[in-house]
Amino acid sequence: MSRASFSPSPFGETPLHTAAVLGDLQLCEILLSKEPSLATQVDSEQGHSPLHLASAEGHTKVVKALLMANSDTCLIQDKHGNLPLHLAASRGQIGAIEELIRFKPCSVWEMVDDGSVLHLCVRFNHLEAFKFIVESVHGAKHLLYAIDKDGNTLLHLAVSLRQIKMIRYLLLLPEIRTAAKAMNRKGLTALEVLDHCPRDFISFTIEQILVEFGIQRLRDIAILIIPQHQQEEASPQLSSTTHQEQEESHEELSSEWRKWENFYNKYLQYQGNWIEETRGTLMVVATVIATMTFQSTLSPPGGVWQENTRNGGNSCKSYGVCEAGTAVVGYAWSEDYLRFMFFNTISFFASLCVVLILITGFPLKNKVVVWVLTIDMTIAVTFMLLTYMWALGLVAPDHIYYRFYKLGYVLGGSWCLILLAIALIQIARLIFWINKSNIIRVSPSKANMRTNN
Repeated sequence: MSRASFSPSPFGETPLHTAAVLGDLQLCEILLSKEPSLATQVDSEQGHSPLHLASAEGHTKVVKALLMANSDTCLIQDKHGNLPLHLAASRGQIGAIEELIRFKPCSVWEMVDDGSVLHLCVRFNHLEAFKFIVESVHGAKHLLYAIDKDGNTLLHLAVSLRQIKMIRYLLLLPEIRTAAKAMNRKGLTALEVLDHCPRDFISFTIEQILVEFGIQRLRDIAILIIPQHQQEEASPQLSSTTHQEQEESHEELSSEWRKWENFYNKYLQYQGNWIEETRGTLMVVATVIATMTFQSTLSPPGGVWQENTRNGGNSCKSYGVCEAGTAVVGYAWSEDYLRFMFFNTISFFASLCVVLILITGFPLKNKVVVWVLTIDMTIAVTFMLLTYMWALGLVAPDHIYYRFYKLGYVLGGSWCLILLAIALIQIARLIFWINKSNIIRVSPSKANMRTNN
């Protein structure tokens, strides 16, 4: 094949450009073996090299072949200053991103008008590509502090584009929470950017997420008054030693609280709208429980009398007649049967409440509704377990009854421990939520009091 056959088109494109767009690895390898310099040729329209095109299309094998031919092509900029990595990030092409960073790690630090490569992942809502860069590239977490030409941090950008999943992930990163009070060139914090977005359900949800993580508007940020400063104003004769001890104590308390808060944000904080995401599954579970408990009422353990009888054992003699269609154990063990039906009815009622809430169109992202559903389902499954245990006791023969009795203690004790652990987690979440709400509510009055003083 002659060198003349590789001449560019009127638009500056070479055959390698075409092969890169189509992902034709075999043709790319042939062209590169004949003329390696083709890898550095750019088109006249956008200034794209073949690597730009292959990266944007996500042809990972072609990207690797081009980089092996000439790794410096990873640093070629198009007419907008974009590297191949930037195009791959804007398309969420994780395979191409991995190869580009492996051959030229320094390309991660190149900035464009739209910001860093992480800004591009946020701008085009590619969460998985964002996670890959942050978690796999050494030192990439420093990019979390980067800003674009308008001074927007990653959180500013995600909020303005109203990307709920991206915002949730960003707020799990300590670097993002540290820079959460930063202002862009318009003097707006991330939460204040939301005020300029349409006020709809998405905006409300994002605001709730930001508030839960302690993100505030600049005008609402509390001016903290440290106790030793108050003591300085009241008593100027405080010794420097006392001041230092108080500062150290305050720092220790703050550090300890931050540890618990980080643990809460990582493990206990609400990480997704599980109620909304599992609405259909929740409806099925509640319906199954209601069906099972309803069936247990119609067909109790031991069955029902098929006809009126006066000779059905001692129980019928005691009551005069055992009526057809009534529970056999209702005559033999009345108290145990009453407990069985009590547990069964509570489970049935709680599951019907869940079904009712789900079909009446209540906003499931509301915290109160979520808590009500959680409590209802907990009651339903707990009394379902008690119903099972009592049914087991009713049908167990006398010679092995006490073995099942011991099993009931084990099941009941284990279930109580699980409920206790869940209750402690929920209480911890409630305490953190109330604490954050109080900080936000009290902060304006503190700031005003500080200004008046």
